[in-house]
Amino acid sequence: MTQPDVPAAVPAAAHVNAAPAALGPADRQRAKNAARGPIFPTSVPWVAVAVYVVIAFAGAWLVALPLWTSGEGLRHPLFGLITPAMMFMPALATLIVVLWVKRPASIPRYLGLSPMRPAGRTWLFIALGFVFFTALPFVAMLLGDVMGLLRLDLSGLSGVQAAIDASGGQGGSGGLDAAAVVALNLALLPFVTALNCVATFGEEIGWRGWLLPSLRPLGTVWALIVSGVIWGLWHAPLILLGYNYQRTDVLGLASMVAFCVLTGFVIGWLRLRSASVWPAVVAHAAINTATAQFLLLADADSLADPAGLWGNVLGWPGWILLLVAIVVIVATGQLRTQPQPGLTLAESQVGRSV
Repeated sequence: MTQPDVPAAVPAAAHVNAAPAALGPADRQRAKNAARGPIFPTSVPWVAVAVYVVIAFAGAWLVALPLWTSGEGLRHPLFGLITPAMMFMPALATLIVVLWVKRPASIPRYLGLSPMRPAGRTWLFIALGFVFFTALPFVAMLLGDVMGLLRLDLSGLSGVQAAIDASGGQGGSGGLDAAAVVALNLALLPFVTALNCVATFGEEIGWRGWLLPSLRPLGTVWALIVSGVIWGLWHAPLILLGYNYQRTDVLGLASMVAFCVLTGFVIGWLRLRSASVWPAVVAHAAINTATAQFLLLADADSLADPAGLWGNVLGWPGWILLLVAIVVIVATGQLRTQPQPGLTLAESQVGRSV
């Protein structure tokens, strides 16, 4: 593990001064961006990181406090509002840090908000994040079924039928049968993912927008791991109430940390490889949306079996598939390619060490 090389500034501005008429507006802007030099820090801003973590964690616990004080936990009537509000605490922490603790030369560029150039690169990784993290939960369920951790019912759709029956029969679900409910949910996946991007932006502008680049001087791999651990621990107010793993102990929290490290590694790679936070936002929204489809394909009896929780993307199948993706990313040298926002790979010349 070596320290990342400091990105070298490209002396393109000299060409602008020498022959400005020969360059178009887009070329001149890219040259100006290149002349600014690297935007990623060369050392970790530990004070800013500490302030960010304290605000993000304290904000999450404060927002989730009604779940704890009411004694209702995850059954609290405002749970559906509390969780999205909690997701914006990393955004609040980021705002405070970049404005009053460690202000970067360009906030949009540092956070990966803009410029979205080259546009083709940004949209490519947005599409990759959406496709991979939409497919991942479904593939994980199939693997979980093969591993004997989860029973799927793709023909009878008993899990969906049980949900319909619990809601009052066909009348409670708009007169749709189980197959129609599944088809409708699958068709709506892209639209629900787009809506979920609002909430996941609140998280990703913090985790992958600010924290990951700030930790990058540790080395890319360590930055991805450490940011993933912090991301996982941040979920404690919900996980310790039984969210996701139905455990209220250290094992439940440790499981969430493991999942976040693996998921955060891939999402973080999307952010660094694209030089944009938007692929991370979409990828996070996609996995949140698709994971909920666990209820659509599982056998009704399997839903009541605690062991079934380990048969989806949050458990062993998901961890295995994410680990495979990470091995592919590392083995193919993808971590060595990290452009700066607004620049091509040749212009940014980001370091080759991870």
